[in-house]
Formats: sequence, structure tokens, C-alpha cells
Amino acid sequence: MIDEDREGIPFVGAGPGDPELLTVAGRRLLEGADLVVHAGSLVNGQLLEEYCEGARAVNSAGKDLEELIPLMADAYEAGETVVRLHSGDPSIYGAAVEQMDALAERGIPSYLVPGVTAAFAASATLGTQLTLPEVSNHVVITRPQGRTLDTENDHITEFVDMGDVTTCVYLGTHAVGETMDRLLEDGQDPDTPVAVVYHASWPDEDVITGTIDSIADKVAEAGYRASALVLIGEAVTGSGYGRSHLYGGWANSDHDWGE
Repeated sequence: MIDEDREGIPFVGAGPGDPELLTVAGRRLLEGADLVVHAGSLVNGQLLEEYCEGARAVNSAGKDLEELIPLMADAYEAGETVVRLHSGDPSIYGAAVEQMDALAERGIPSYLVPGVTAAFAASATLGTQLTLPEVSNHVVITRPQGRTLDTENDHITEFVDMGDVTTCVYLGTHAVGETMDRLLEDGQDPDTPVAVVYHASWPDEDVITGTIDSIADKVAEAGYRASALVLIGEAVTGSGYGRSHLYGGWANSDHDWGE
């Protein structure tokens, strides 16, 4: 539970882009803030305009830990209400914990406030589920490893090879071509569905669909190099699924829903 009186600096997930997808707790914390340190262009400017009107907003882009920690700590120690605003959910491919640990070294408490991550916004845009009966029983959140795409520590092909999995590749728009080439080299079915959702839930959202064999050329033609989520697996199409046991006869045998 996010206690309104909780002490410390909250690390708030801003959600995938649409300000409407900010959590109730996140909105309350932003509206009560004196200082909001945000993730720059990764956070929709409209969100800052709507919910941070009374706060001093500072862009964290280009600032290292040695700049960010004193900025937040000094304001907090001066009695200001400070919010650290991360894109998406702060627990996924962020640097929240190292900032929280650095604040703790100065005796300043902090805590996480979840946000809607891009994979969930992308699945909503596609009108499908990340898990579908008899299609996908697993969801993987992963990313290409390193600037040089270190294949030894990159497990994307292993995840896709599981078959009944939806693989969500973050921070990999620039490497779609290399990733698909590697999947093909490893013997993956070239007709496996792939969707690339650019700026999921933003006004300029764009969806590119294809297969392992075709998606790279389509993404290159669109010119996207960042800010897109890559989803790989049969669930991307939202078809071919079996009936869920949630609404099967055995699940409803003790209930007469017509009464």
C-alpha cells in the first residue's frame, strides 16, 4: 500500500506514455511535489504539464549519479517534497536501486511506486494478450546485451526457441536486424510473428507487424532506431488459442450464473 504519509523520496513509474495510464498514486505524488526529477524525453511532456504544474521539473538526461543524488538529497533535506519520475515501471531496465542505495547512504529513505510498462501498453494496442491458452504460457522481458550485441550473453534465441512464449525485447529497436538474423541462423521458424510497437500509447504510436523473416526491412524502412518494443511469438497475432479453463464447464459447475 502506498501510504500518503510515507516518508522518503518515491521513485514513480510514469507509465508507457499516455498520461491517462499514470497510476492514481503516481498522480497524487506528482501533484504534491515541489521537485520532480524526470527522465527527459522518455516521459510524455503532457504528463509533466498536467500533473507537475506546481513543481520545479528537472530533466535527468545527461546527469550522472554524482549530480542527481545531491540534487534530490539537498532538496529533501531542505524540506521539499521530491519525486523521482522514471519512464514505464522503475523496476524494469532502470537504475532506481542504485539511486535509492546512494540516497540511503545519506540517510534518506526512498521507495518504489509501480507504473504500467511498455509491454502491457503494446499488447493493448495489438488487441491481444501476452499469454494465450495453448499458444503462449510464458512471458519473457529481455534486451540485447551490450552495445556490440554480445551473443554469448544474449538469450533471446533461447527464449524464442521455447515456443510457447511471448518474448518482449526492450531497448532493442536499433538491433532488430541483427536480432532477427541471429534467430534465423539458429533455425527459428522464419514465419514466427513479430510486432514492433513504436511509442506505445503515445499520440504518434505506430505498429509494424511481420515475421522474423520480414520485420527488419519494415522497421528499417520506417526509420525507427529507438523507443519501440519488439514482441516475438504466436500470441502477437491474437489467434489460434484454445478456450480458457477460467470459463470452462468444470470451473462453473457449482454456479448458476443465470440466477
